[in-house]
Amino acid sequence: MEQAKIGKFIQEMRRQQSLTQRELAEKLNISDKTVSKWETGNGLPEVSLMLPLCDLLNISVNELLSGERLDERQYHKRAEENIMSLLNEKAEAKKKIIMSVIICLITLLAGGTLVVLAGALEMEIWLRILLVVLAVIIVGLGIGLVCALDRETGVYECPHCGERFVPSVKSYVFGMHTITKRKLSCPHCGKRSYCKKHFTKE
Repeated sequence: MEQAKIGKFIQEMRRQQSLTQRELAEKLNISDKTVSKWETGNGLPEVSLMLPLCDLLNISVNELLSGERLDERQYHKRAEENIMSLLNEKAEAKKKIIMSVIICLITLLAGGTLVVLAGALEMEIWLRILLVVLAVIIVGLGIGLVCALDRETGVYECPHCGERFVPSVKSYVFGMHTITKRKLSCPHCGKRSYCKKHFTKE
């Protein structure tokens, strides 16, 4: 989906309804910065906001996701394209999550096996040390790969301005986190807070 095209369409439809960004934001119980973000093509409305937004702009969800008014002939074709686009994005995110879990399990199994072997078998001290070092390297590489996959799966949303973004590697690695949130600095408003993870950009 073309965010810039959708943003211009939202702006055009908002103006047709004689609404300012602030007035539209108030009706949706969001900040005017969020509306501005949509209209500049820097993000898309959350799924939960799409129907209320479409009602206010007097358009369909299909037209919103297409970024244009649709006639009857275009409507069904674009509906299928939009659904496929959303499904592909979710499928990609799911694939990366499964891959992360598999890599994590293989890494722990391989690293754990080497450590057990180093402690259980009779061998030279240098060989025992080598096995432990190898185990640490394997676990380190596995964790790094899992982090890289997780960082690229979906986006984080700033609770202050609603901006959705992919964090830099450095801020991702050093950001404290819970299962669904990570402490990050928003590139839009600059505030540092616990940002919620979303597996799709919408």
